[in-house]
Amino acid sequence: MSRVHDMGGRFGDGPIDPAPEPVFKQDWHARALALTLAAGAMGKWNIDTSRHARVCLSPADYARFSYYEKWLAGLADLLVATGVVTEDELQSGSGAVSALSEKKLPADRVAEVLARGGPSTRPSNVAPVFKPGDWVRTRKPARNICVDGGHTRLPAYLAGVEGKVVLYHGTHVLPDMAAHGLGESPEPLYTVAFDATEVWGAAERDGDEVLADLWQSYLEPA
Repeated sequence: MSRVHDMGGRFGDGPIDPAPEPVFKQDWHARALALTLAAGAMGKWNIDTSRHARVCLSPADYARFSYYEKWLAGLADLLVATGVVTEDELQSGSGAVSALSEKKLPADRVAEVLARGGPSTRPSNVAPVFKPGDWVRTRKPARNICVDGGHTRLPAYLAGVEGKVVLYHGTHVLPDMAAHGLGESPEPLYTVAFDATEVWGAAERDGDEVLADLWQSYLEPA
């Protein structure tokens, strides 16, 4: 069963406006990003955990929240779930100084940390079984097979669809495990191209494709 964020191909959400937009439409958007980065520096969760927290918001909240409201709501849940703050402290806006404050991200280090990024490449003893040009089929249903109801990066709209491997990216952290604190379990990652007609039933133009980066355990030979 997919979560509310997995909306690719769904009717009724209106057209996508491709016009350029400012990075931050409102001042508080920048503060929401800064707070998320600063909290992440405490080392209590990883990027996959934070993504999972956002998509686990209730469907009603997810639908009505703006982009950065989703970030803040997911962050609030993580702060409480990991014991950084209590619900009472969150509600009141004040609390005891945590020992984790020593891990804070100072303003003068932000540019350096962002420039360094957080690469997900890892060495692995899991050998690639596919190569560019191979035809594959995605797992169906699109679900986390490690954790019931858990996080996955396999979109529901690609479940059971055949595509062609176009790139191999080496071995990367598997989100399905990392999001739940079960280790990184790195495995081969590929870019797979799918015929848009096969995915959506109809394509905007002949030859349109949908490209997705997918882990090896999401795939089988076609």
